[in-house]
Amino acid sequence: MTAPILEMRGIAHRFGGLDVLADISLNIAAGEFVSILGPSGAGKSTILRILTGGQRPDRGEILFEGTTLEASRQPFAFMPQRDALMPWRRVLDNTTLGLEVQGVKRAEARRRVQPLFAEFGLEGFETHYPSELSGGMRQRTALLRTVVQQRPMMLLDEPFGALDALTRFGMQRWLEAMWTHHSWTAILVTHDVREAVALSDRIYVLSPRPARIVHEIEIDLPRPRTVAGPHQPQMTAIENTILELLLHPKEE
Repeated sequence: MTAPILEMRGIAHRFGGLDVLADISLNIAAGEFVSILGPSGAGKSTILRILTGGQRPDRGEILFEGTTLEASRQPFAFMPQRDALMPWRRVLDNTTLGLEVQGVKRAEARRRVQPLFAEFGLEGFETHYPSELSGGMRQRTALLRTVVQQRPMMLLDEPFGALDALTRFGMQRWLEAMWTHHSWTAILVTHDVREAVALSDRIYVLSPRPARIVHEIEIDLPRPRTVAGPHQPQMTAIENTILELLLHPKEE
């Protein structure tokens, strides 16, 4: 693997008297799609909050592009579990919100985002309100808001968890195609094993709380990874391995 763009070394964190993260060490290379899987309550989302500065780790260090990540330096664009669209803002102004928070003038923010609506399947819906969109369109709007910020890395916190199964599957396939086209660098936190195997280059599997990384799995399968594709047996075998690790974790 090429030199990592992000390194987390020995990260530990606790809330009050509760140990949440015990020893998290991982790395991400530019252009990689990496997933973090673990049991409910294992601290997956806490890892993202530490990266974005929402929490400070009790121990360990984080390096980005070889230098210590400071709270004032935010190379991440974050997409939360819920789409967090502002109901009183039209789609166009929801997608520009992240840029506006960074200090970009609204007219310039609109200029930057406008060419992307067709690619994200939102052309013609720029003046609609979130309540007028389907669940999948709301998530594409939220992802567009994330992508247009042009940060070096995206952090995706279970972005499709609230969708119904069919819509979620469609969004996974769409995200895979978009990632392949753009070569984004991304960390996905998810509890969906199949989603992680379908989308990821590598997967980190966490133990129950306090979380440690119990396994790292490389997904060396060609894309697209469709349900009925020729590599489905290998995908199923990887999914079964991960499920076994989650049910019966053993530290490496």
